[in-house]
Amino acid sequence: MKRFFWVPVILAILLVVAGCSSLVADVHPSLPDLKNKQDGTYRGEYSLPGSPLKAIVDVDVKNHIMTAINIIEHNCSPVGRKAEGIIDKIISSQSLYVDTISGATLSSKTIKMAVQKALE
Repeated sequence: MKRFFWVPVILAILLVVAGCSSLVADVHPSLPDLKNKQDGTYRGEYSLPGSPLKAIVDVDVKNHIMTAINIIEHNCSPVGRKAEGIIDKIISSQSLYVDTISGATLSSKTIKMAVQKALE
């Protein structure tokens, strides 16, 4: 009897994982051209559709490059906090085409999209 209890639990987990992977597939952040961006601080916000994940960031721009990214708000799980390490990668590469943080893919993409929104 206990064996049959696990079948619906495993199926539910698989459905959640499949649903999350489709959320990730639809998120494609790209860095807007900063040539015409004036020096200043720009705020961006992004909420991942169909999930509670949300990020609000302030992006500092000076001489047409990102000099700092500050997370104002990041609604995520404790594991998702690891994604905040992606900021250093974005700044050093001056790109949103950086690898997501393993184990925090959805939060990584949410932060990257918030950066994109700030600079649009």
